[in-house]
Amino acid sequence: MATVRLVGIRKSFGDNAIVKGVDLEIASGEFLVMVGPSGCGKTTLLRMIAGLEQIDSGEVLVDGKRLNDVPPRDRDVGMVFQSYALYPHMSVRENLAFGLTLRKTPPAEIEARVQVAAQMLALGPLLGRKPKDLSGGQRQRVAIGRVIVRRPQIFLFDEPLSNLDTALRVQMRGELARLHRQLGVTMIYVTHDQVEAMTLATRVAVFNQGLLQQVGPPLELYHRPANTFVATFLGSPSMNLLAARKEGASLVGTGFTLPCPEGVEGAVKVGLRPQDLRVVLNGPLRGEVEAVERLGFDGYAFLKTEAGSVAARFDGGAKVDVGEVVQVAPTGDVLHVFTADGAKALRHPGAPA
Repeated sequence: MATVRLVGIRKSFGDNAIVKGVDLEIASGEFLVMVGPSGCGKTTLLRMIAGLEQIDSGEVLVDGKRLNDVPPRDRDVGMVFQSYALYPHMSVRENLAFGLTLRKTPPAEIEARVQVAAQMLALGPLLGRKPKDLSGGQRQRVAIGRVIVRRPQIFLFDEPLSNLDTALRVQMRGELARLHRQLGVTMIYVTHDQVEAMTLATRVAVFNQGLLQQVGPPLELYHRPANTFVATFLGSPSMNLLAARKEGASLVGTGFTLPCPEGVEGAVKVGLRPQDLRVVLNGPLRGEVEAVERLGFDGYAFLKTEAGSVAARFDGGAKVDVGEVVQVAPTGDVLHVFTADGAKALRHPGAPA
């Protein structure tokens, strides 16, 4: 296990600044997930930790040792890529053993490590097969096993599940979580999928446009987002954001009025998660249903209101149809409040401003 510390990391490609001064510390044995939209710099950061990209400025420190000038092969990290990168002419056993064979590890030790990895990943019956005879999930397990047999102190994952179908992704997420518990090693995982981030991480680091927006445990970021970017990136459907202004004891926006929490002043953005809004007979927000997403036990109605697009939850048995005009209301003290530009959170549910 190892601690990883990024200090003032910057990286540009030509005039395009990809990483703009990132400071981040990953604890020993942690499963940190770096998440954000495409082009936000998360994969570039991962590749700089691995030594596959040069750093323009800043430092990568592992257990206090500066790695900027250390070649990738000497960094004691193992990387699993989006593509499986398996050797097609080799069997599963040969693919797993390949890195150790290059290092001239004794054959008996290679076989012992291969057997351990195969048992962890349920690859035992597949050791004699070639990659072309494996499913996508099996190939990804082989790619992960190839890293396990090397026993690096840091595991790096670059969107390893993005090529799998939905069912396999769910299965592999469970296997990765189990693997982390079993190995106890430091894992850094890159994805644009917020479900993967919320499911796997001990902490999530959210990036946008080359900057770290917020880092913390998944539920902390969900319940207490630092700004509107984090608020809308984590959670599905995304948080509703409505412009409002304090008038007396109320927050007033276009076509709606809500009670104003204590301490809120001036122009703000109000955040309401769809899960905290319900379709009701009489509510402060009114709009026409543009789309309906039914999930069986419940569903979401997507409304066009005077204040903008709004998503709200409804019970599965309720009759909500496209084109219908409905009203929605918050379920209680559920208001998030941000500055008018969305750059800073002013208040979260159940907390004073």
